This record gives sequence, C-alpha cells and structure tokens, in this order.
Amino acid sequence: MSRKSGVKTQKSIPEVPKRPVDVCFETFNRQYRHPVNQIVQWIALPVFAFSILGLVWMVPFPEVAFLKKYGYDTFINWGSFFIAGMVYYYLRLAPTLSYAMLLTTGIYSFLIVRLEYVEQAGGPPVWSVCACLLMASLLALYIGKNMEKVAVPFRSFLKLLLLGPIWLWHFIFKKLNLPY
Repeated sequence: MSRKSGVKTQKSIPEVPKRPVDVCFETFNRQYRHPVNQIVQWIALPVFAFSILGLVWMVPFPEVAFLKKYGYDTFINWGSFFIAGMVYYYLRLAPTLSYAMLLTTGIYSFLIVRLEYVEQAGGPPVWSVCACLLMASLLALYIGKNMEKVAVPFRSFLKLLLLGPIWLWHFIFKKLNLPY
C-alpha cells in the first residue's frame, strides 16, 4: 500500500526490448508459412550462402610479396575478408548464431577447396559451379516466395537472403533450447 493514498500499487515488470534480429525472425515467421516454401528455404538458403561465398572466393586476390614469402598467400583471399565481415555482422546481431555460422562457413570453405581440387583435375571451374548453384537457389527461393498467400515484399525477400542462414540456425537453437 502506498502511504499517501492507501491504495496498493503493483510494481510493473519491465518488458525486455526485442533485439532487431528477433523482430526480423518474427517477420520471417509470419511471411514464410507455406509448408513447401519452408522446405525450399531449408535447401535453397544454405545453397545460396555457399554459392555466394564460392563466387567471392574465386575473385582473384592480388599477389602480396610478404605473404608469398612466408607461404600465407594460399590462406588469404577475398573469401577470407567476406567471412570476417559476415561473422562480424552476425556477431553484432546474435553472438551464438554467429558461431554457428562460423562453423557452417568452415564447412563451406572445405567444400570450396574440394571443388578447386576437382577443377585442377579437369573438372568444371568453381565459379561456374557456384554461379549455377546461385541461379538455381535464387530461382527456387523466388518461386517459394510466390507460393505464400500474402505477397512478400521484395525488400523482405532481400533481407531473407542476408539473414536467412542465421534464421535457419535459430530454429535449431530453439529446438535444442539454446539461447541465441
């Protein structure tokens, strides 16, 4: 009870503000509900992310003398900078999910190096494999977007391409009851 008025006052529990990434995930959950589209996303979003990394990886990196002198030139490419920027961006949004994406990116990097070995053995160029995968995944995601009952704005579709990989990880984290 309050001393002056004699009325009981309840202490209000402050509402925890949502992080921007949680707002995006809720928006995606509302916009992408069609069951076939959800299956398409679980396949096409990782393929999209892999193909983008593969294409960035294949952009020729300038030869730097001191890196070549110590044998580090094989470890540094544009993909390395892309990975660092991507993980930093995701780290700012949701730290635990960024670690999951770092693991995913490690797997993607391994697969890209495998594709380089296939190319050296006479197989197709890595960039062409990644370009085909990119086109196929974009087409699948676009068709899936058009399956939804309510039209998904193009801006939201672009945001899905950027945040889609960690959005998929957030489902796994929720299923395992892990905070992100």
